[in-house]
Amino acid sequence: MQNRIYLGMGRFYLSRFWIFQLVGWSIFGLINIFFAVLFEQFSERMVQHILFFVEMGILFSFLMREVIKRSNILLKGLQQQIIIFMVLTLVFSILMASVQTPFEEICNMPSSKKLTFHALFFYMVASDVPLLFMWNSFYFMYHYVSKSQKQQLDTLQLEALVKELELKTIKSHINPHFIFNALNSIRALIDENPTRARRAVTELSSILRSSMNAEKSETVTFKDELKIVKDYLALENMRFEDRLCVEYDIDEETLEQQVPPMMLQTLVENAIKHGISKQVQGGVVKIISDIRNNYHLLVVQNTGCLTGGIHSGGFGLSSTQDRLSLLYGDKATFEIKQIDIALVEAKVLIPVSLIQQKLTHESYHN
Repeated sequence: MQNRIYLGMGRFYLSRFWIFQLVGWSIFGLINIFFAVLFEQFSERMVQHILFFVEMGILFSFLMREVIKRSNILLKGLQQQIIIFMVLTLVFSILMASVQTPFEEICNMPSSKKLTFHALFFYMVASDVPLLFMWNSFYFMYHYVSKSQKQQLDTLQLEALVKELELKTIKSHINPHFIFNALNSIRALIDENPTRARRAVTELSSILRSSMNAEKSETVTFKDELKIVKDYLALENMRFEDRLCVEYDIDEETLEQQVPPMMLQTLVENAIKHGISKQVQGGVVKIISDIRNNYHLLVVQNTGCLTGGIHSGGFGLSSTQDRLSLLYGDKATFEIKQIDIALVEAKVLIPVSLIQQKLTHESYHN
């Protein structure tokens, strides 16, 4: 539904607010005319009184809406909104009565004959308060429902975006060129070393299976992640042979820690693709896992030169940053930098306490 509704074939249009405004106050005027006829009080002067009252209602409710919009009241907390709306209702009822009372006196309406000016003023205030309170209630409920629907829509869009991001991340984990090279290496091994070829097929299938299962859980144990990385490096070793040297510095206490699935594999793949493969003599890939000040430290070092920041490694590194932000907010960090003339380091810090709380929460609900 659009905010403006066009009428006829011309350019004349009314906003949704003004349609509701005119219809609502018109219904109020018709109800008053109906009761005036019903109780035999209908007269030309009574119609003037009702029309003036409707006009004042339209004017002051519009001014009240402008105050609400310009003060951004709808962006405040629920309790603040309720208090401010009650205050606005009272203030605008007084202002509206300040205009209506002289009109009643000047036009010599029946009510002005029965009451003094001050009594008539308070009578008008008492009449206007419930009316403007009802208007405010409808206005508040309309925007509250609209805001809730928008938040739900934004949540659904965010979830869809996250799923799309996860899907792209999973697709980026297994480089098609890597699979092509692995299959060629396996084919070469079939005649030369059938046992190694069978083991290579098992390693490749394990990597593919892990990639397929990556979207089923937010985190996996570091032990499972490390197993996939070792299978991946074993396959890459067939291609690079002596050009690839792998070192591990793993604290056993970190093996049961939770990490995003395929994250370490992405960092290692990036190290080989942008580091080792560009070195004529090859190089070293070193994987470090340790606990530092309640953080799980994950480091991948590789021989090579860094030509840019996180985005220089393509979607793989930027998706690592995005996944950490989605899972841990600003509690987790990721950086990649040149730490030596020929050594690049990608470092991830994941808070251990948050991971443990997450696992405890999931275990309780399961």
